[in-house]
Amino acid sequence: MASRDIVIAETNNLHTHICHISTKTSVDMIRSAKSRGVKVTCETCPHYYSFTVEEVLESGVNAKMNPPLREEKDRQAIIAGIKDGTIDAIITDHAPHAEEEKARGLASAPNGIIGFETALGATITNLVDPGLISYLDMVRVMSYNPSKLLGIDRGEIKEGKVADLTIFDPNREYVYLKENIVSKSKNTPWINKKLKGQVRYTIVSGRIVYER
Repeated sequence: MASRDIVIAETNNLHTHICHISTKTSVDMIRSAKSRGVKVTCETCPHYYSFTVEEVLESGVNAKMNPPLREEKDRQAIIAGIKDGTIDAIITDHAPHAEEEKARGLASAPNGIIGFETALGATITNLVDPGLISYLDMVRVMSYNPSKLLGIDRGEIKEGKVADLTIFDPNREYVYLKENIVSKSKNTPWINKKLKGQVRYTIVSGRIVYER
């Protein structure tokens, strides 16, 4: 599908945005297309640079999503794509499901995991803390670039701008426990895993909507 959309965009001089990049092949195709001037942008999700398909053995249905988790070579390619700007944005693909839905078993359970509460910690833990990207890079791909792709006036801290802010402790390490999940849904492979970087305040339009 990525190849098809790149061909359509290039042939017709159109912009295409490709969601949920998860494979080395897709990263390579998009990088090549961008070098030719094709109007293509894309995004990925924290689970694709944090886990491989092996996580299904540990987390079962809570590691089932679409596209699925891939091999280590794909995970490394996703990281490389974020580092060199091939991948424009990181999004959550937040997909809550009731526990009874996920209890149907690996073959029958719906795809998707929750991602809002772990996006920051997963990115700091797996990209920033190991020195793969900087905090400024993180803000660019998680806030500034998504705002520009959507054509909305967000993603910057400036006088006169809308105060949509996340205040976090970059050094706070914690174990993500099921009983502490704020979401009504608990379908996530990050349960019982250590993360670094904890949100303290979420501010939307100048109003505190979450406080730890």
